[in-house]
Amino acid sequence: MRLSKLVGERTKETPASATVKSQALLMRAGYIKQVSNGIYSMLTPAQKVSCKIQNIIRQEMNKIDGQEVLFPVVMPREMWDESGRYSSIGSEMVRFKDRTGHDMLLGMTHEEAAVHMAKNIVKSYEQLPCMIYQIQTKFRDEARSRAGLIRVREFTMKDAYSFHTSQADLEEYYNRVYNAYFNIYKRLGLKNVIAVASDSGMMGGKVAHEYMLLTDIGEDSIAICSDCDYKANVEVATGILDKVDCVSEELKEVFTGEAKTIEEICNFFKINPSQTCKAVCYAMEGEQDKSLIVFVRGDLDVSEAKVKAIIGKDIAPKDLDETLLVKGNIGPLGLHSDSLIVLFDESLKNENNLVCGANKEGYHITGLCVERDLLWAKFADVSKVKDGELCPICGKGVLKVERGVEIGNIFQLGTKYTKPMNMLVHMPDGTELNPIMGCYGIGVGRNLACIAEESADEKGLVWNMNVAPWEVVLCPLRLDDESVLTKAENLYSALKDAGVDVLYDDRASVSAGVKFADSELMGIPVRVVISPRSLADNCVEVSFRQTGEKQMMSYDDAVEFLVKFVANSKF
Repeated sequence: MRLSKLVGERTKETPASATVKSQALLMRAGYIKQVSNGIYSMLTPAQKVSCKIQNIIRQEMNKIDGQEVLFPVVMPREMWDESGRYSSIGSEMVRFKDRTGHDMLLGMTHEEAAVHMAKNIVKSYEQLPCMIYQIQTKFRDEARSRAGLIRVREFTMKDAYSFHTSQADLEEYYNRVYNAYFNIYKRLGLKNVIAVASDSGMMGGKVAHEYMLLTDIGEDSIAICSDCDYKANVEVATGILDKVDCVSEELKEVFTGEAKTIEEICNFFKINPSQTCKAVCYAMEGEQDKSLIVFVRGDLDVSEAKVKAIIGKDIAPKDLDETLLVKGNIGPLGLHSDSLIVLFDESLKNENNLVCGANKEGYHITGLCVERDLLWAKFADVSKVKDGELCPICGKGVLKVERGVEIGNIFQLGTKYTKPMNMLVHMPDGTELNPIMGCYGIGVGRNLACIAEESADEKGLVWNMNVAPWEVVLCPLRLDDESVLTKAENLYSALKDAGVDVLYDDRASVSAGVKFADSELMGIPVRVVISPRSLADNCVEVSFRQTGEKQMMSYDDAVEFLVKFVANSKF
């Protein structure tokens, strides 16, 4: 590729819309261009990286007997009515009517399409297990698109679906995918990747793992034990809390005026948040006339994923203006109503001398003893873990909460889709059963951005040889010199003929400094410089982007050296 013909431009200025390093560098280096909020065009360099990522994913899926297919982008409502997700998924799914007035939707995930494809084709246990996968663009009307390609609305991903006759068979294959994902991330060059237990969310199922790149820009929080292998998303992680040792006191109603938040109450009583009982209120899907109140120790946050798993419904913050509840003064005493569902977090079990709301404007109660005053309370784990809690597995390690970006996920779905969609396979004893499914996803664009985020330096992007848009950039200086021009053209042709993916900076009107800065910004692994000075000794200068090392070598040996270096640098 000749750089003079490459569509795109490189700039020194960081775009005002860029919020993270990868987004800024990909835009500055001419890789991506924003079209709308959460929607980007991929220019040639980004598309080349994307294709190389896809090929690595494809190779690893094929190694575990995956069969590549392609599902439709647009699907009819009926397919999703069968699974129940047409009505259960909110506005993130784009629904529309076609010209005949038929309800249609844009695919944001393809479990239904996978079952539809396999149904009446996969008929016998002899055909199982099997896995089908696709690499395709999807659309999800994400409410919180951010950070360039990290969280977008339109995205390319690999999604795979496996079918099994037993839970044991699913678990065996699930482990194969689990390990295959680590092979993918290793080949992509991602270093700080861990797998954590996670919430299955809208996909359903009971067992799920997320692959997280540990990074400060991550919006997910992961609890990691200091002494054992326990790792989990804080939405599902559990921990062992230190209990607050307080002497029991009598209940007292205290006028607290405008003090309503935990911080304001702590300042009023000169206490710590752990000495308070906090109320968090939610509306529940399908329960217009009821409210959910979750009580948790004041120093903790509610895990909505845990709450959803317990009540079996989606939840959202409740507008208290629609209720008789007193905002900022809600407490558990005297809170009995057919319109309320109440959950208590395990953090409150056996706690005493707590401050809570009095369910009365301007008042709180002190001296709350849970064991004495709330005999009717039932407890569940509905809080997020925090730094310093003890590990629930080894009991001695301390949990540390770190930030991460989700770069892949795998789920054990069970029969969540095959049963309602009536997919059946014949078993050897003549019976029929609904196959058990697994689901496995990787976002291509997000992984591209994460590689850029993790590997970039102050000069720009730093691609490894496996995914670099070009493996070598050829930078001739003084193209007005006939010898330089001839040698550069010959080397460019020889490298292409040898199978090296090479970018030829054939711009005659820019300085050496601009060429070098552009090559570093774009992150090409190897740069070859030809100049009148080097050709005086029949040499070229070869430099390496990751290490910054440089070396002179004979022009005649350059092609052989570069072919071997490129091959040996792939992993």
